[in-house]
Amino acid sequence: MSLRITEGGLDDGQVIAMLKFHFETNISVTPKGSAHVFDLSRLKAPDISFWSAWDGDTLMGVGALKRINASDGEIKSMHTLKTARRSGVGAAMLQHIMTEARKMGLSRLYLETGSFDFFAPARALYARHGFTECAPFEGYKPDPNSTFMMREI
Repeated sequence: MSLRITEGGLDDGQVIAMLKFHFETNISVTPKGSAHVFDLSRLKAPDISFWSAWDGDTLMGVGALKRINASDGEIKSMHTLKTARRSGVGAAMLQHIMTEARKMGLSRLYLETGSFDFFAPARALYARHGFTECAPFEGYKPDPNSTFMMREI
């Protein structure tokens, strides 16, 4: 696999389909009131940077970064094509987001993900890359269905 990560892509049909799947899956597996997934229109907001990962013409994954303030950002909408999971796509996207966040002058990254088994692979990926659990941040409230994580970059 020759992975190429590009900025943008929110008007591409493959990206739209993957984000729709990501959104609908998160809504369907997460208890009502605990899903914090962004829809396509929210990902187009000016405080969001978005990337798509490609192998040739095949979309392999997506990821986004929401700027919280001058020093902090939040990772959003990380999703890898099901057939590409555990192949390094998620790790490559996460590394790319961290690199871009540093270029933006950010010093901390946060994220929220589910606390239950469905999201265990995501939590493990983030932990492997130095993220540790933290208190809720930026308007989030304590929720037994959420795990909050942070990493200094």
